[in-house]
Amino acid sequence: MDTTTDKVIQITDAAVASLRQTAQREEVGLATTYLRIAVIPGGCSGLTYDLGWDTHKNDSDLLLEEGPFRVIIDQRSAAYLSGSTLDFSDGLEGKGFHFHNPQAVRNCACGESFGL
Repeated sequence: MDTTTDKVIQITDAAVASLRQTAQREEVGLATTYLRIAVIPGGCSGLTYDLGWDTHKNDSDLLLEEGPFRVIIDQRSAAYLSGSTLDFSDGLEGKGFHFHNPQAVRNCACGESFGL
């Protein structure tokens, strides 16, 4: 059973554009591939974000349609990501994807991990 949600995470236009370029460069077939967003243990603050392509959706995954992407998020990660925004920048803070998570009470200096 698919669970659809649009409230777990917002993806900015800049992130969608960069993801689209990445998918094209990596020859990812968006008709058969999902964008998986997850929170996994790791990093100096305890938790880290994981962003990647996946061809398998679990029945319990949340599904979000964002532009040309079908985004899947496991239930545990969804609790950590609620209210977050995924953005992309190439400015002074470093080029790449950045998560803005209102639940994070601490972030590591490199911006790759967070803690609650």
